[in-house]
Amino acid sequence: MYAKEAIGALVSGNQRFVEGRSRNPNRFSDRRNKLAQGQEPVACILGCADSRVAPEIIFDQGLGDLFVLRVAGNLVNDMIVGSLEYAVAYLGVQLIVVLGHQRCGAVTAAVQGGTAPGKIESLVKAIRPAVEQAADRPGDKVDNAVRENIKRGVVQLKAAAPILAPKFREGILRIEGAFYHLDSGTVEFLG
Repeated sequence: MYAKEAIGALVSGNQRFVEGRSRNPNRFSDRRNKLAQGQEPVACILGCADSRVAPEIIFDQGLGDLFVLRVAGNLVNDMIVGSLEYAVAYLGVQLIVVLGHQRCGAVTAAVQGGTAPGKIESLVKAIRPAVEQAADRPGDKVDNAVRENIKRGVVQLKAAAPILAPKFREGILRIEGAFYHLDSGTVEFLG
């Protein structure tokens, strides 16, 4: 599926979800049986691990429709890039969405400052540049930092060589940022 069509499928699925008209597509045994032979996801979603932000549900998609990677703070690292490269190079995915969300706990920890226990500190440390970049913006400090963190992730993926960057430059791959509003259920594409 082409990127423009994939975004359309995500937008219309999110609209159904927001309106309480979810169809819950592709969630039955016939779909499972078909997918046993291979997958053809319409998009990759790099989202936060937050339990309230399940991409298949908020985009009203089903089994095999999305190639989903989730990590607190929707951070980009080598393993995330490698997984996305796989989806693009071997599964033919043409759309990657970096999905952050309202009131993200990982970003909240970075905004609050200080030192986090254990490996949580590695997440907080990776988010701090977004917090610093967004510090002087009017509005909610956490949501501003979330949006900046999404933007930074998109920029990193657009520059990720040797697979993603060339495909992005050639117009084969589209990489978008999106912000999920917990209060309304709406996904806002950031363009």
